[in-house]
Amino acid sequence: MPTIRPHSLSLFASLGLVALICMQTAVGAEQTQTYPNKPIHLVVPFPAGGSADLVARLMAKPLADKLGQPVVIDNKPGADGAIAAEAVASAAPDGYTLFMATYGAMSAVPSLHKAIHYDPIQDFTPISTAGKFSMFLFAHTSVPAQTLHEFIAYEHTHTGQVNYGTGNVASILMAAEMSSQAKLHMTQVPYKGEVPAMTDFVAGRIQLMFATPVNALPFVRDGKLKALATLSDHRSPLLPDVPTWHEAGMRDLPIVPWAGVFGPANVPQEITHRLSRAINEVLLRDDVGVEFAKLGFEPSGSSPEKLSQYSKKQLTAWHAAIQSAGLTPE
Repeated sequence: MPTIRPHSLSLFASLGLVALICMQTAVGAEQTQTYPNKPIHLVVPFPAGGSADLVARLMAKPLADKLGQPVVIDNKPGADGAIAAEAVASAAPDGYTLFMATYGAMSAVPSLHKAIHYDPIQDFTPISTAGKFSMFLFAHTSVPAQTLHEFIAYEHTHTGQVNYGTGNVASILMAAEMSSQAKLHMTQVPYKGEVPAMTDFVAGRIQLMFATPVNALPFVRDGKLKALATLSDHRSPLLPDVPTWHEAGMRDLPIVPWAGVFGPANVPQEITHRLSRAINEVLLRDDVGVEFAKLGFEPSGSSPEKLSQYSKKQLTAWHAAIQSAGLTPE
């Protein structure tokens, strides 16, 4: 029986490692070439019926047509988007699990939560921006104020009697910033999204809320709620008579309620760019744009590289705004 010398074992091991790498490379190349060959899951960090969910669903059908496979919406609400983010971060980087990410999970949560199990920069592959949400300050009709200035005066004479709802981190931060600027003392009532908050809002159990128009606008038209200001830098065509935050006399905020599509870290570049091209084409469609306008959503696609830069800038901006508003991590 021949003797196998130690250097021969090292050679065999090296050859085995090379063979394994070559096999993995071949498998990876084959997966990239045949992508997609099964349904793609788009994870949404909010309940069905909310703005992010509706935007994702408007994108899903035309995106599926372009890719030749169904795009399935997976709603994973909770923890301001952290639950959905963790699920995507731990998924296989094969392009079949995508994240309809918003400012919550990617910009605000890292500064609002002490213990999160993902890194918004390192644990994701940027694919494309999706756009910006419109946000308004709404009030219940029982509040005797028609403008933001009148509401502030009302609260000062009814300190501690105003309840405000929060359904996402933007509403939390904006309420905190408003309270800081105007020296208000309101009581927060947290909800797991805007949709579950609307029942209490319309009933008058909460009197104030920062929210997207998709959920509150029908009640404004019915005369059950009213809009005091929009957080956009320009008036919204949905409510053209409502002043901007700046026009209402408030200090502008540097943060943006944005959305973008990400995958887990290390999605192959070929798949990333294919998805990015498809998403950008969908966002430019006139029929999709018409539906987005009804939601107060401003679509805007980008390259993966530009989303990477943008998400980093927004992470810094939200951190500074959270500190300025005096919010501390929980």
